[in-house]
Amino acid sequence: MNAKVKAAINASCSGVPVIIASGFVADNIRKVINGEHIGTLFHQDAHLFLSLTDVGSREMAVAARECSRKLQGLSSQDRVKILFDVADALEENESIIMAENDADVAAAQSMGYNESLISRLAMNPGKISALAKSIRVLAEMKEPIGCVLKRTELADGLILEKTTCSMGVLLVVFESRPDALVQIASLAIRSGNGLLLKGGKEAMCSNTVLYKVITAAIPDTVGKKLIGLVTSREEISDLLQLDDAIDLVIPRGSNELVSQIKNSTKIPVLGHADGICHVYIDKSANMDMAKRIVLDAKMDYPAACNAMETLLVHDDLSTNGELQKLVEELQLEGVTLYGGPRESSLLNIAEAESFHHEYSSKACTIKIVSHVHAAIDHIHKYGSAHTDCIVADNREIAEIFLHQVDSAAVFHNASTRFCDGARFGLGAEVGISTSRIHARGPVGVEGLLTTRWILRGCGQVVNGDKGVNYTHKNLSLD
Repeated sequence: MNAKVKAAINASCSGVPVIIASGFVADNIRKVINGEHIGTLFHQDAHLFLSLTDVGSREMAVAARECSRKLQGLSSQDRVKILFDVADALEENESIIMAENDADVAAAQSMGYNESLISRLAMNPGKISALAKSIRVLAEMKEPIGCVLKRTELADGLILEKTTCSMGVLLVVFESRPDALVQIASLAIRSGNGLLLKGGKEAMCSNTVLYKVITAAIPDTVGKKLIGLVTSREEISDLLQLDDAIDLVIPRGSNELVSQIKNSTKIPVLGHADGICHVYIDKSANMDMAKRIVLDAKMDYPAACNAMETLLVHDDLSTNGELQKLVEELQLEGVTLYGGPRESSLLNIAEAESFHHEYSSKACTIKIVSHVHAAIDHIHKYGSAHTDCIVADNREIAEIFLHQVDSAAVFHNASTRFCDGARFGLGAEVGISTSRIHARGPVGVEGLLTTRWILRGCGQVVNGDKGVNYTHKNLSLD
């Protein structure tokens, strides 16, 4: 398939339109000639054909809110059914989705995109099944909307409840990873929110087909406009001004993208700009365990935001030969190593330009520190408050690290790669937040909800609080 896609791209770039269609379906050639929408079209002006919406930014946001209210009005069972239908639709259309993704990957390779971007862009075999499984896990979780968090008797016959509710309309801007679209859309449906999506141009084919497959599974009782796909940068600028129509912006991508969005809107922004994750190996660490954790944290998925970017090592390990063994293991795996002046000289590695650097590739920085407090200080100075880990057998040292490192996720004797919504049991994640307001860490359904108050009375009035006997008694949630 890759060869076919590359040939189609080359032909279309030369001005020759190409259609790739299944050879197992009878009469496909006749259907294409007769103008039916069969297969995947490759054309140098394809971006001009893409018109997923003909409405303005405000209309798109308003439509998403109206549809979200219809979604919230459904029974829990009906909302769950939509998610199961989405999961089924993804699996039924897997071959089409993978063909579109192959087209994106081939185009990215031909345009010389870097390895880490192509790695995030590619949907490997089994990805669709894994996404469908995560959606079904999400569907089977406890109903998140309308949960009573607190029930209070204000006065006799006057009962107040604090309940969970949908946020409203989300705007999510993401780069490279088309599987993010699926996770975000399923979380929006589960949380009852309207959703506007803007993916990177490098994933246009993948995002378009995924969007169409998912929205086709949304019933007319809710409306396909529950989810809108934004297709141009100009629309993003307009949407970021709609603080009266959009409730939360979630950027997923580079530091530049996140910073640009934060500086361009009054709408609350949830997300992280960098994923500079540290692993600190204490002198008390079991070195076999440390090696496994370090290699996994760096090599399991080097382009991920929860991959290790800096390895901190206790000074004692630089004199007993253990650090040198780690360096050799990493280099054997093809990891390019950098360090400060001392590390560069001691380990014969290149000197790092900065300790605040996210490689998103097979590279990392090494820093030798004198004790756990020096490791913590380094993390606070150069880290991004994402995910940091200590490998140590000394529990007292480990507890100091766990309680004093001010990051969204802090681990003891476990790889930073565990910082993930699915691995945390959240079903999926809309992103990982390093903010300190609202949600922090992997953001699942709970992070897309807010609260409201419901008061039930029997004719009570305030009237200057005359005759009101306040009890403020906590009541059972059962």
